[in-house]
Amino acid sequence: MLLERLANTWGALGATRSRLAKRDLIVAVLADLGDGDDLETVVSYLIGSLRQRRTGVGGRSLGDLPAPATVATLTVAEVHEAFEAISALAGPGSVAVRAAAVEALFARATGPEQHFLRGLVFGELRQGASEAAVQEALAVAYEVPVAAVRRAAMLRSSTVAAAALLHAGGLAALESVGLAVGTAVQPMLAASEPDPAAAVERSGLPAMVDAKLDGIRVQVHRDGAAVRVFTRSLDDITARLPEVVNAVLALPHQRLVLDGEVLALRDDGRPEVFQAVASRTMSSLDVPAAERRLPLRPFFFDVLHADGRDFLDVSLRERAAAMESLLPADLIVPRVVATSTEEVETVFADWVGQGFEGVVVKNLDAPYAAGRRSSGWVKLKPRHTFDLVVVAVEWGHGRRQGWLSNLHLAARDPDRGFVMLGKTFKGLTDETLRWQTEHFLGLETRRTRGVVFVEPTTVVEIAIDGLQVSTRYPGGVALRFARVLRYRPDKSAEEADLLETVRALSPVLPVGEPE
Repeated sequence: MLLERLANTWGALGATRSRLAKRDLIVAVLADLGDGDDLETVVSYLIGSLRQRRTGVGGRSLGDLPAPATVATLTVAEVHEAFEAISALAGPGSVAVRAAAVEALFARATGPEQHFLRGLVFGELRQGASEAAVQEALAVAYEVPVAAVRRAAMLRSSTVAAAALLHAGGLAALESVGLAVGTAVQPMLAASEPDPAAAVERSGLPAMVDAKLDGIRVQVHRDGAAVRVFTRSLDDITARLPEVVNAVLALPHQRLVLDGEVLALRDDGRPEVFQAVASRTMSSLDVPAAERRLPLRPFFFDVLHADGRDFLDVSLRERAAAMESLLPADLIVPRVVATSTEEVETVFADWVGQGFEGVVVKNLDAPYAAGRRSSGWVKLKPRHTFDLVVVAVEWGHGRRQGWLSNLHLAARDPDRGFVMLGKTFKGLTDETLRWQTEHFLGLETRRTRGVVFVEPTTVVEIAIDGLQVSTRYPGGVALRFARVLRYRPDKSAEEADLLETVRALSPVLPVGEPE
């Protein structure tokens, strides 16, 4: 298949807001695949990402593109092979070789294809299709239930893998997929509400109330003596967390899949700051050596498998009971069962006072909704906070001269990509300013006087006092008194908050109706 076919389809996907129209556009592409040799790459590209997790290609590599080709000859297979070769480059001289390979690839692409390729490299194509739309299209194209596609994708952590199974063996192949110990499962995610009453309304009573730990989400798999630890983005960080490996190996069970958080506790029992944990599990924040030596502890809040039994489809009530029999109390997150809104409010205030980030209110009858943000879990924080994406940064003035300071903040919108909601330079220490200047210059895509535009890949947690109606920003609202709490290297841009989630805070502007 020519890359031109996907570039044109991407343009058509971005031009419609109809979910069914998007699905039908994708179905048409799948129908043109013939023998299906390009299926996995096409599915990945339609979702908006390369199949290679890392390529080493940054904004500077694509700063000055070669003149586009006049005739479309580049195939999907050739693009995949080129990025396979580029991602494998390492060692002395690899930077120059990579730059030459990138230039050669883009020189073969037409103008629309160059735009499409650039979007794939930087993950900027989310405004076209979505993973859900691609899953629906696969179900229609192969005449199978969409639920079967979604479940296989969840259990294999990949819609691309589900597509390959579907093409090879149809519905039977999808239904044969089960939870495999050692293969990461897409994690269940929590919805958000501003107060305990709203959380209880969504979850129902009685409800499980878990302390919300300010750590790194982990999924731990044990198969005999082998233990693997995955992040929420499914990266394997086993080697960085020997404490977690040892804690799970000490349990009297041979096969386990556990979901939880890793954090550090101070001498007084209060949780250590997030950056101290991130320094042990992520490489993009510069944290003092003393913090890098902090011992970490796992706290689990769910079980997905234990010694031959899967728990994905059973209620939280059953999963919590199983955890009590499987794990010592000091490995389970602090939790209580609340029978009233007043009890949830009391627990929330108490645990926030102890230094926890908040609570998660959970429906006791809900199964583990892997890969989805479900009302079965509702998170509460003591302030309005959102995970937003940095799309540009302004150079500072005065004592911040020479540093990138004022952040341009955006929320996700399925139809429009990243929608800007405001700016902030508050909450930034000198250490953070130094780090973010180096970090964002490495992500630069273009600049104007005073502003550096960057790849929309960096997630930052922002606290605000509220929203105000705005005609200045395309989302129809602006952030009030925004300040930086922390960067979130553990989250991808696809996990940033939706525009409709942010707008739900406004008592004036209806959700889903931007000006």
